[in-house]
Amino acid sequence: MACAAAWPRGTGEGVDEARRRPQLLPGSRPGAERQRVARQPRRASGAGRACGGAGMDQYCILGRIGEGAHGVVFKAKHVETGEIVALKKVALRRLEDGIPNQALREIKALQEIEDNQHVVQLKAVFPHGAGFVLAFEFMLSDLAEVVRHAQRPLVQAQVKSYLQMLLKGVAFCHANNIVHRDLKPANLLISASGQLKIADFGLARVFSPDGSRLYTHQVATRAVGCILGELLNGSPLFPGENDIEQLCCVLRVLGTPSPQVWPEVTELPDYSKISFTEQAPVPLVEVLPDASPQALDLLGQFLLYPPRQRISASQALLHQYFFTAPLPAHPSELPIPQRPGGPAPKAHPGPPHVHDFHVDRPLEESLLNPELIRPFIPEG
Repeated sequence: MACAAAWPRGTGEGVDEARRRPQLLPGSRPGAERQRVARQPRRASGAGRACGGAGMDQYCILGRIGEGAHGVVFKAKHVETGEIVALKKVALRRLEDGIPNQALREIKALQEIEDNQHVVQLKAVFPHGAGFVLAFEFMLSDLAEVVRHAQRPLVQAQVKSYLQMLLKGVAFCHANNIVHRDLKPANLLISASGQLKIADFGLARVFSPDGSRLYTHQVATRAVGCILGELLNGSPLFPGENDIEQLCCVLRVLGTPSPQVWPEVTELPDYSKISFTEQAPVPLVEVLPDASPQALDLLGQFLLYPPRQRISASQALLHQYFFTAPLPAHPSELPIPQRPGGPAPKAHPGPPHVHDFHVDRPLEESLLNPELIRPFIPEG
């Protein structure tokens, strides 16, 4: 374990969000005002608020979790509160370029929405060296790890539970006019208690509820459908390695879109640049023969080509799929995910002691022979 104070010192001290919500971040352009990110008030716990102050000297690094497009993520402990957090260190390659747009979008999106049990909590933002650090609540693993290591495929009650938590998080984001745009199992974090939370808002956008903006809630619900298909199948429904291969995988299952099925398809910018062989859609029951009729009906509503015809997250939560047996499992009944290098499995218990009590054995066989303990009984 290394204390964060051993890292290079930051360019400025952190700001206690309970006292001063606005915070300056490094990355200004020459002659321009430094970019400002304002912390919005949160209804957080006392530990969460305490974690929002100061800088890297307030944390001890416990280990490395992984690396993303814009920085390395570490597991750390807040020195004063003992709270475990995930620190995402974002380095600025050139100060004159400013803060990466993806990092700004992630900060803004998480500050625009209030705390929600199905969206990962951003606890603090502070400068450090030639960059800055985002402090998130710590999550044990992600849904991709669960699918990779759990029973294949997951049982119906588990699938329903994960999908229900995902939809609650997506519906909450959409109610706050935020569309994620990068929903996938690796960005759905899982806590030690089984709770699923949406993370990595680097590609998030603000959308208009009236549909006047390009990005609407239907973009996310199609991604939810792909995740549902992967949970039901145990592997991705459309396993393409690049854009063209991905399109081919989609067309093989959903068929080639036409103006009759999707009138707006001709308005897409690249519609006339590439053509595909005409293919008829494959019934989803043939793709996922073990899925229930209710699951296939909901999946079909997620994967419709016309975006405006796709079911919304809030509508999907009311679908009959969630109200037919088996009902969604409680988070405590879900698989406990472990990242690589997690704790070793428990040792197998040895054989029962000869004098262990058992209801099917004669009582005298379960009674201890007094002669065995006589030497240990004090005289008198």
